[in-house]
Amino acid sequence: MKMEDMVIVSVDDHAVEPPEAFIRHYPEGKKDRAPRIVQDNGKDVWLWNGQRYPTIGLNAVVGRPRSEYGMEPAAFEQLRPGTYDPKLRVDDMNANGVAASLNFPTMPSFAGGVFVAMAQKDPEEALLACRAWNDWHVQEWCASASGRFIPMCLVPMWDMSETLKELKRMSALGVHAVSFSDNPANIGLPSIHNEYWEPFWKACADLRMVINCHIGSGARALHPSSESPIDAWITAMPISIANSAADWTFASFWKRYPDLRMALSEGGIGWVPYFLERADFTYEHHREWTFSDFGAERPSDVFKRHVICCFIDDQFGVKNLEYMNSDMVAYECDYPHSDTVWPNVPEYLWASVNSLDPAIINKITHENVMREYNFDLFALNGGRENCTVGHLRELGKDVDVSPRHNLGGLKTESMDAIGKARRPVTSGDIERMFASA
Repeated sequence: MKMEDMVIVSVDDHAVEPPEAFIRHYPEGKKDRAPRIVQDNGKDVWLWNGQRYPTIGLNAVVGRPRSEYGMEPAAFEQLRPGTYDPKLRVDDMNANGVAASLNFPTMPSFAGGVFVAMAQKDPEEALLACRAWNDWHVQEWCASASGRFIPMCLVPMWDMSETLKELKRMSALGVHAVSFSDNPANIGLPSIHNEYWEPFWKACADLRMVINCHIGSGARALHPSSESPIDAWITAMPISIANSAADWTFASFWKRYPDLRMALSEGGIGWVPYFLERADFTYEHHREWTFSDFGAERPSDVFKRHVICCFIDDQFGVKNLEYMNSDMVAYECDYPHSDTVWPNVPEYLWASVNSLDPAIINKITHENVMREYNFDLFALNGGRENCTVGHLRELGKDVDVSPRHNLGGLKTESMDAIGKARRPVTSGDIERMFASA
């Protein structure tokens, strides 16, 4: 196999909702209540139910020189159009050799946490927004390029009856993925061990919905201090999902729903071998007083069967696939966030996998996703030959991938000052930037 022969599917990218995304999908007579973009001191902010949400890009810095990365953009003119225009996203995917992509929300947060918070004071508005986002995502974003996007839905987690209705509605539209908090207890909802979620687990298993838990959707990598270099937070961010992974691994519902699947989105895989070793040691060493019961199995058996692990650039993890389940490992691009290696995904990925058996390469680059997400990539795109890196890059050969400085020229005063001082950016700098947005 050559690099150009790979077929790459990403199970973790992000879509920035365009200004009228919600408005177009709110019921007639209620469109004036939909989230919308307004101007605020030169910044584009979301206005919804009297509340402003300042970050429209949330680190959507793809296309900038790395020296100009940050935790904005704060205006659409700063964004590469492929972040919010699905047809231009496909162009960027072609240039990147990526055949298909699953996209998390931006304005609602990764698992709809913004809607969950709104539901505490106005559940009707939260439900309207959740449904509208799903309709925009499925009927506009995904439908704009059938076969290139893996549809995923949000659910009104605060209302189980409505959650089940929305899962069934989305399933009827061909959706087999749902974004969910990796730790709902941290966002004011029952823990995953609470009986409240039992109907949700059953519905996801019955409808073949993969539960996608993105880092930061519940449990977060904490800033060690306001003086800590932001690099420390960025480094620990993927591994932070290990706490939630342990919580899910020792949950009891897996016994009742053997077909249930979840993904640890943007969590990386290099830490997984030790995590599984530690989980098995814990079970063997402590179960006589903790009363955990995996029957004839071990925690690692449950994890390997039910949990999809995802990686961006993780050479150590790829070299240690023998300690995982290669049938449950998938690739992620993270476009348009700062961890993405767009437009050089094939080069980075090939450097990690080129020594593997081609059968394993095929599994972790696309076959596992096609199976677990019930996504027939080849049928939707007219055959495997239309999905390879080589073919897609030929289609995208005229896409301009050269760095675009500032993409609009806006930059926060605080970040400018730091840049001039040439000192390490700290967690406090980023927190102050958000506070002033």
